Amino acid sequence: MAKLLLMRHGLTEFNQDRRFMGHSDIELSTTGRQQAEKLRDYLADEKIDAVYSSDLKRAVEMAEIVCEGRGLDIVTCPELRECNYGTCEGLTFSEINDSYPHVAERCINFTLELEFPEGECFVDFFERTSHFIERLKEHRPSETVLISAHDGPLKILLCRLLEIGDDHWWQLRLNNGSLSIINISPRGAVLSRLNDVSFLSGLGD
Repeated sequence: MAKLLLMRHGLTEFNQDRRFMGHSDIELSTTGRQQAEKLRDYLADEKIDAVYSSDLKRAVEMAEIVCEGRGLDIVTCPELRECNYGTCEGLTFSEINDSYPHVAERCINFTLELEFPEGECFVDFFERTSHFIERLKEHRPSETVLISAHDGPLKILLCRLLEIGDDHWWQLRLNNGSLSIINISPRGAVLSRLNDVSFLSGLGD
């Protein structure tokens, strides 16, 4: 494996309105692009050998901006997509609570049995995302790999790589435009940075 730079995509209009986005293919907002530019500048002196991204526009755009001028191919990975929220896509939590109170209750009292109507069960979501880890085994320990994805999948990778248990998923916070870093040692994964947004000063949440 390698040094992993885990990057959550920047803000979108759905994020700003606090709507469940999931598989909806939403682009970055103006602020989201500014966040990407800030992270690009922050990582200017960081060696990056490979780039993986969710295949959704917001994550790909984030990767393109951050890797601008590096001449790197961005490998898109459907397994890094956000959870499929089914009929809850585009709704606020309040709207979900009105239409699907049982789903809202399981969101509040998180359980891996959480499932969205006509969408994805969290057990399947965890397994789907975890297939991505196989791709990382192709990289040498000396390499640095950038991963551009979403809140949910990145938290799954953190839980699985750190072996802390899937039920701790809800205890991790990853802001839009944030950077987290995992270093892979012979003894396992070591988290050296989590949810770093120090470089986003003045651009909002």
